[in-house]
Amino acid sequence: MNILISNDDGIFALGMRTLATTLAAAGHQVTVVCPDRERSATGHGLTMHKPIRAEVIESVFDQDIHAWSCSGTPADCVKLALGALMTTPPDVVVSGINHGANLGTDVVYSGTVSAAMEGVMEGIPAIAVSLTSFTQGSFAPAADFIRDLLADRDRFSPAAPMLLNINVPALAAADIKGAKITRQGIRRYFDQFEKRLDPRGKTYYWLAGEAIAEVEDPLPNQGWPHGLKQSLAVIPTDVEAIRDRYISVTPLQYNLTAVGDLLDLAEGRRLLLPT
Repeated sequence: MNILISNDDGIFALGMRTLATTLAAAGHQVTVVCPDRERSATGHGLTMHKPIRAEVIESVFDQDIHAWSCSGTPADCVKLALGALMTTPPDVVVSGINHGANLGTDVVYSGTVSAAMEGVMEGIPAIAVSLTSFTQGSFAPAADFIRDLLADRDRFSPAAPMLLNINVPALAAADIKGAKITRQGIRRYFDQFEKRLDPRGKTYYWLAGEAIAEVEDPLPNQGWPHGLKQSLAVIPTDVEAIRDRYISVTPLQYNLTAVGDLLDLAEGRRLLLPT
């Protein structure tokens, strides 16, 4: 397969390099276009008011891997790759392996997910993959899982491009119980802004905080029909799967329409509009 790899951790990130090397060794044609520095939590931002620069990287990757660093965001990287750097469109876009989880509400902020989403928006199947630790664990189990997933080309049909958000527990391969299809859960944070002074005595703030450990199910607060909620209740959330030492595989979409609320509004059960 012809594979485009990007990320939000930057061109020298170990997770991305492990993934690129693993997929190239499996016989895939690999192109890498990644930010020239860390761009975590940039969401789907695009560079509109200054030039985007790309530089060929030759010393970091195997000679069979074509690689560029890009001055823009993760979404910029994929746009630039598809519009200017690649001579033929890729069969699939893979973003990651991210350093740290992208679970639940993390996907709203995630540059990793946004890079993959850009591929789907261009009609190309895509995968976002993350290791659920910033500091520990090998990237090999995650890279091997993606390699095995891509071994069956029929899983990723360009006729119906799909985005899979995959999170892999930071465990040895033997300790991972398997993989589960999951739905998006919720991760809440204790946000804290640390107030500091710069060397000139001016105040600035640094966003800190940690994720809350307990699992919260978003289903009760969704305005979906009761039958749909019952069907979804048997599918674990991504947060639950990781807690139970499974790889989570969650399909995502860029259409943000709240279908349950839309039906209620259209049928006049809520928010009657003035005529």
